[in-house]
Amino acid sequence: MQLARFPRRRYTPHPTPLEPLPNLTKALGGPEIWIKRDDLLGLAAGGNKTRKLEFLVADALAQGADTLITVGAPQSNHCRLTLAAAAKEGLKCRLVLEQRVAGSYKPDATGNNFLYNLLGAETTTVVNAGDDLNAAMQTQAADVEAQGRKAYIIPGGGSNALGALGYVACAHEIAAQCFELGVSFDRIVVASGSCGTHSGLLVGAKSVHFDAPITGINVRRPRAEQEGNLLKLARETAALLELEAPQAKDVTALDDWVGPGYSLPTDEMVEAVRMLARLEGVLLDPVYSGKAMAGLIGLTRRGELKRGERVVFVHTGGAPALYAYQSILQS
Repeated sequence: MQLARFPRRRYTPHPTPLEPLPNLTKALGGPEIWIKRDDLLGLAAGGNKTRKLEFLVADALAQGADTLITVGAPQSNHCRLTLAAAAKEGLKCRLVLEQRVAGSYKPDATGNNFLYNLLGAETTTVVNAGDDLNAAMQTQAADVEAQGRKAYIIPGGGSNALGALGYVACAHEIAAQCFELGVSFDRIVVASGSCGTHSGLLVGAKSVHFDAPITGINVRRPRAEQEGNLLKLARETAALLELEAPQAKDVTALDDWVGPGYSLPTDEMVEAVRMLARLEGVLLDPVYSGKAMAGLIGLTRRGELKRGERVVFVHTGGAPALYAYQSILQS
């Protein structure tokens, strides 16, 4: 397998830190907890989508595109970072925003929604949950083409086989850092949403025989549906790289911490965001990494993550969304 045969833009010139969280470890009294700081990736305010966009934007440029089109929720980290990549490359960018929670889009909202305008979105189209998102993006692409330009459509979260290569690369990076630091891990914990991050880690870890199980914490879908989506994308990613695919037994995506729905706050999320901020000075986001850390904390308290184990939490970023949840997180 050679990732180098795929065109790639490099938006982060160095590996992100892999570091211990001693204060959180002490507070929970369970496993030794480490964190992979993908919130410190390049582009505007960082986050996991940067790794995916390195491959997707490279493909867009190779195809001669001058406009990126993508979709996300009103507080989408992916939309923010796609806009940032477009700005860096001198491209235009159009957004389709899906109201996954009815009435959740507000033009004057803060957080990522504010940054869409600041980063120069050419157009913003708002649709409702259940609408055909691909059709909405195709409509935008047709309008771009009618103007004599060339569009490139990026799926939600950048989560297709090409985008997932970003987290195949991340798994290789973690394995190399483990060797350099002289540490090994008993488990990886990560937010599981549009599947690209989780699937890429599964494929990448398997390809370098990094055998720590990967536990996803769902932020949106029921467990069975999410695990099916993950396995499908992992197989597509493995096929792209001509690798053996992960098996169903390798895929775990727990739905215990989704709460009432995508992006809707939970008490466990609020506790997790406050704990990381106050114990370690690390900012989580309320939609993805906050619920994923709530899952790690919950698994520790249930005794499923034990003292004597070493666990790494992959921080997927998203701190700008905190400002849209200010009234909920203040205390």
